[in-house]
Amino acid sequence: MNKEQILEIISRNIGEVLPDLEGYQAKPSDKLVDLGANSVDRAEIVMMTMEELSLNIPRVELFGVSNIGELAEVIYEKLQ
Repeated sequence: MNKEQILEIISRNIGEVLPDLEGYQAKPSDKLVDLGANSVDRAEIVMMTMEELSLNIPRVELFGVSNIGELAEVIYEKLQ
């Protein structure tokens, strides 16, 4: 799986959690908070993405992630 595919999964999950953004293709520079996601929404998007990819990433490893591209990068590295 490549980073583009991971971004597609994140985008789909954003649309599920934030219905106003259904069909939105997230850009790596997008920040979930800027898209209207509160802390619960952000946690749900991350959890849905990890579940879909059968990953369990400790939350502390996600602490420094500031945008969707960085989130995709962390997930990509864990899949390798």
